[in-house]
This record gives sequence, structure tokens and C-alpha cells, in this order.
Amino acid sequence: MAILPITVLGQPILRQETTRVPAVTDELRRLADDMIETMRAAEGVGLAAPQVGRSEALCVVEVGEQLFTLFNPEIIERKGKIKWEEGCLSIPDVYGWVERSQWVKVRAMDRDGATIEVEGTELLAVCLQHEIDHLHGKLFLDHLSFLKRRAALATWEEERTKYPDGLRILTPGTGPAERAPDAAD
Repeated sequence: MAILPITVLGQPILRQETTRVPAVTDELRRLADDMIETMRAAEGVGLAAPQVGRSEALCVVEVGEQLFTLFNPEIIERKGKIKWEEGCLSIPDVYGWVERSQWVKVRAMDRDGATIEVEGTELLAVCLQHEIDHLHGKLFLDHLSFLKRRAALATWEEERTKYPDGLRILTPGTGPAERAPDAAD
């Protein structure tokens, strides 16, 4: 497994629709494993393929003891509303309160290519929605009001100078830690 560079805001791939995966291959399983290692090294709770420069419809999510590798995920049911403070590994040190569904059911293929359904509530639901948004070129910033988005982008303008090549390079135990969406200041 390898820690991959994380693509940061400003790179076109983060705004593009991903391509559905026709079948799960060994190469895609290796990519998923690398994404899990990268997510953990960044202390994140989710990572989508565009965040590592790939266009496949693939995301990984880890909340507590629950780890999911999801190919072609789609939300098939949702209920309730919840506000959660979100961050993103592709927009380090920028956070915002986002309203999302409190509960979701997601259909996807697992790493064996089997169709599965995952139900999530609260933090898991938020993470699933956040990562699936990435697969459609959408960022958590897109859910913010105009003024809050403007403030978040102003913060990002200060931070982006740390990533002149558009990539965030991590090594185990180094790099800025990613705060889980429910972490306090």
C-alpha cells in the first residue's frame, strides 16, 4: 500500500463527474487500499477517487470501527436533516456548517463486486453524502451560503500557498491533521 498525494481545491478533477466502474479489478482494489492508507495518514474519515487524481466512482469511508469501500455508490433513500461542521482533505484548514440528511441508505459495489446497501446516520450519513458529492464534482463549500462560502474561500486563499503544485503530500505521522467533522475547536 502507498500514501497518495491529495489533490487540492483548484485542480479541475475535483469538479468533474466520475466514471462508473464496470467491474472491480485487482488494480481498483489496490487503489482502494492506497486510498484507505492515505485517508488514515491524513487523519480523515473519508476519501474519494478524485481527491487522489483518479476519475473512477470510488470512495472509502471510515467512521469508528466501520470501514467501507464503495464503488459506484448512490444514495437511494434519505430522511431528516442535520447540520454538521465539515472539512475536506482537499481543502485543508477550511470548515463550514453544512445541512445534510440525517439518515441515508446507499447502494454500491463492495471490493468483491457484490451489490451492497449501507445505512448511515449522523456522522456516517454526513460522510457518505460528502464523499458521494465528490464523485459528482461537488464540494462541501457548494452547500454553504454565499457569505459563508466567500469567507471559507478567503481562508483557502491564505492556505493554498502551501500547495503550489496543487497536491498535498503526506507521510505517515506528518502533515496537517484532518479534523473529523464532529471535532471541537
